[in-house]
Amino acid sequence: MNATSTPSRARRDRTPDAHDFPTRSYDLVKEFVLALAVVVVLTVLLAVVFSSPDEKSISLADWANKAPNDVVATAAGELAGTTTSAEYGPPYNTAGSGQVVGPLALQQWAGVRIPVDSAQDLVITPLRGVTDDPALTSALARWSAATPEHRQTWAATYADALAAAPDTNASAVPVVPAEGPVPVLTASFLRLARSGGLEGALDAKGNFYKGDATRGLLLLSDGAYLEDQARARNLGGDQWGMMNETGNYPGQPWMWLYTFWYQVKPFSTSDNADAQVWALMMVLSLGLVLVPFIPGIRSIPRWVPLHRLVWRDYYRQHPPR
Repeated sequence: MNATSTPSRARRDRTPDAHDFPTRSYDLVKEFVLALAVVVVLTVLLAVVFSSPDEKSISLADWANKAPNDVVATAAGELAGTTTSAEYGPPYNTAGSGQVVGPLALQQWAGVRIPVDSAQDLVITPLRGVTDDPALTSALARWSAATPEHRQTWAATYADALAAAPDTNASAVPVVPAEGPVPVLTASFLRLARSGGLEGALDAKGNFYKGDATRGLLLLSDGAYLEDQARARNLGGDQWGMMNETGNYPGQPWMWLYTFWYQVKPFSTSDNADAQVWALMMVLSLGLVLVPFIPGIRSIPRWVPLHRLVWRDYYRQHPPR
């Protein structure tokens, strides 16, 4: 016992006592205050330089009051089946093939999970909730009694006439000659949107909690107003802009890598850029996870020993054998 315990006791005897170390006065509160002041100043400066604007959400009523022409044109496009949502494909309808990656039809595989009939769900159904409007009731009855071909012709003709009309007053809808009930339907649609009732009529459909904003967002994105607002803030798809935030909270800076790929070919000119960028990011993410197992890449720290510069004190005290 004595023979085995002597080395341990000797090692303990050689361990310096903490009370023998030199000491000096240290103001912890002063350091905390100074550090806090520096961090606050840097935070304010960086927020001024790099923060994104705190934009208020765009409601359908705002859209209708600020761009009534766009609301009427969008409603006519929904009735004609020519808007983005009407021709998108899965998960909303079967009108398009959706995004693909080579031979992989990803959206077709997922199928129609959120069925949306643009004309019926985004325009006609909300209008059916309007009461005490004989002209609208008559227009809805005429629309319902017509064949799909007649409906499409009425809506497309009216939409073309609106597009060809001179834009002399952005706050007024141009009066253009048109057949059928579409002018009455779109005028009533604009009044419903201005009143604030359209948003509730769209969001309440098909959801127990009456808060599904899918249809309202589809309708807003089918118009030109939302894109115009984004481009005015350099947030267009080809403007390198990126903002994803709620209220005053910051967005996700890691999303810059997603938006980067949309600016370069072949993604910037591809109709399947969404799926292609997603696939590329999955490959890059998998590569990041597998870095320790990829020959060559895993040896980069040995060839470029930056870690030795960071941990130079350690390697000075523990030189490699």
